[in-house]
Amino acid sequence: MAKVKVKRKSTPSSVSEIKIPEINVLQVLVEPSGKIFISLDKQEDRVNVLNAMSSMYGVPFTPEQINKFRLANSFGVPIKQMPGFLDLKSDGIPCDSANNEFKEWVRAARKANRDLKIAIKADQATPYDKIKNVMSSLQDIKENRYNLLTSLKTLPAEEEQ
Repeated sequence: MAKVKVKRKSTPSSVSEIKIPEINVLQVLVEPSGKIFISLDKQEDRVNVLNAMSSMYGVPFTPEQINKFRLANSFGVPIKQMPGFLDLKSDGIPCDSANNEFKEWVRAARKANRDLKIAIKADQATPYDKIKNVMSSLQDIKENRYNLLTSLKTLPAEEEQ
């Protein structure tokens, strides 16, 4: 009996000379399992986005929780679990047809900082359909400009300048 090799769609790698900005960045990390995590570089933006999501979903936060969120590098839990997210194993931010909180986080982030640049990060092990789901969600809310990072390439020290 002959073995049939099933080819899985994989995320293509690419090389770009364009550097991702270091400030005003909304990073979207898509894990191979499809879980989504978000990172904002400015503490003020994090607090403004959390307050917007709190109002939108009716989830109150204590001053202590807001301060913990301000200091968090990244986050990835449904908003209803956000008050205790530091104590929980993260499930990622929902991004499916039944519950797409991801869109609301991006909208709130854009409202908090109009200069925000969006960077989607994923590695080659992340199935393309998971990344496409994120890109489709961004298109749904008219966010059509973003950077897609599939792997990072380091330059030798003499080439960095």
